[in-house]
Amino acid sequence: MLKAGIVGLPNVGKSTLFNALCENAKAEAANFPFCTIEPNVGRVAVPDERLQVLGKISGSAEIIPSQIEFVDIAGLVAGASKGEGLGNQFLSHIRQVDAVVHVVRCFADENIVHVAGSVDPLRDIGVINLELALADLAQIERRIERVRKQAKSDKTAQLELNALEQLQAALDEGKPARLVPLSAEEELLVKGLGLLTRKKVIYAANVAETDLASGNAWVEQVRQFAEVEGAGVVVVSAQVEAELLDLPPEERQDYLNSLGVKEGGLKSLIRATYELLGLRTYFTSGPKETRAWTIPVGATAPQAAGVIHSDFERGFIRAETVAYRDLVAAGSLAAAKEKGLLRSEGKEYVVQEGDVMHFRFNV
Repeated sequence: MLKAGIVGLPNVGKSTLFNALCENAKAEAANFPFCTIEPNVGRVAVPDERLQVLGKISGSAEIIPSQIEFVDIAGLVAGASKGEGLGNQFLSHIRQVDAVVHVVRCFADENIVHVAGSVDPLRDIGVINLELALADLAQIERRIERVRKQAKSDKTAQLELNALEQLQAALDEGKPARLVPLSAEEELLVKGLGLLTRKKVIYAANVAETDLASGNAWVEQVRQFAEVEGAGVVVVSAQVEAELLDLPPEERQDYLNSLGVKEGGLKSLIRATYELLGLRTYFTSGPKETRAWTIPVGATAPQAAGVIHSDFERGFIRAETVAYRDLVAAGSLAAAKEKGLLRSEGKEYVVQEGDVMHFRFNV
């Protein structure tokens, strides 16, 4: 399962956002630093309207969406890389996630304490990013000391050393490690370091409800910074999301409409996190269940089958496949088959977004 870590300075709205994301999880949200110490974990369904459509076509008894696991990591502060504010413990939690959601305060509220005394998104981003970079540099320098001796006589060690030195140079220049292009082999060699600044990032600009539709000057600062860094940006309002939870489901859309938005920022955040990691969705659908499955872009049919069960990949014969749009237009699997829209795909087939698949295998 995908895992995304929610990070940021204390009191920027992380835990409030987490509670809204994960309705059944209740992280403590309070107006003082280090309210969160141990990470809170919650699983969230990836919104996908196609599931309901497929479920209706197949008469499915159950609908099962893809899921993301969100981890609410305690607020970081300056000096975290050296242990300030339990920083080393918090940084270790970030190493375990696939992507980082960096919550940035883009709202003014004199009743909510800011650890630096004022609202300044770029300063706040800089504090977090510096601590992540310093932690990465320490990791890389330790590894370079070990690898340098081996590199004198070992080609693999030479390749790793080259990659490490590229990463070190980028960090020394103030650039995140994720901007350094590495070969697939180099990537594999440094993967074990769990570099924090190599993880993909989405900046969640947390605004007041009045700014949810149009954003504000602080949000624009974040957008410009993220564009240079190659990161994503989603505008959210933790305040609005918390209020939505208190409303009956049938009244939530009316509330969003009154704010001038079609959907809450959390749906956008979930989708953006999912897309950030370069993932695709395919479906299986029948009377028992309609289910979404997550695969990386470029996955072949056997690899997609392996997400369901390793036996499916090992004994793969073929995949009966129809595009989502074709199936919906036909109205049923039988009709799609009659029209020649149902294809038999082999081991080399690269699964496309929205494919509806049934695997034939023998073990």
